[in-house]
Amino acid sequence: MAGTVRLEPVDERNLEPLLSVAAAEAEPIDVMPPVEAPAGWSHARREAFREFHRASFAGLDGPTGTCMYAIVAGGEVVGMIRMSRRGEPGTVETGMWLGRSARGQGIGAAALRELLNEAAAAGMRLVVAETTADNLGAVSVLQKCGAKLREDGGKVHAEVCLDSALPAV
Repeated sequence: MAGTVRLEPVDERNLEPLLSVAAAEAEPIDVMPPVEAPAGWSHARREAFREFHRASFAGLDGPTGTCMYAIVAGGEVVGMIRMSRRGEPGTVETGMWLGRSARGQGIGAAALRELLNEAAAAGMRLVVAETTADNLGAVSVLQKCGAKLREDGGKVHAEVCLDSALPAV
């Protein structure tokens, strides 16, 4: 694994490094909601990426109910993981992306473990996630972190109950 993995709340200090990794090592559809803009990492899409992340600077208690974290491995920003409040009290949804060069090194599982600790510290009891059955990397990370998985029509629903012991690192 590429050194220590830690999470930093996304802010103006790490937003540009995060955008640089996204533009160099990920597709726009994998890292942000769709926007009406020219294909690829156009100026309009880069601005939308910035605004999407700035909207969550206030964290779980802010207007979006979302806390986004830059995933830092070996001192470099390599991706993003988030938690967003759900309708049910004590429940957050998570999602993440990693730049291509950071995949397959255990960084995703380490980042999710850190996020589970953050969620527990915020008083959450349940972390949920959704992915597709063909996203083998995401399914593997969820399994390594103790998620209960349920497949339904190509979608994978995952739940991690924080009332039980968190998985060892």
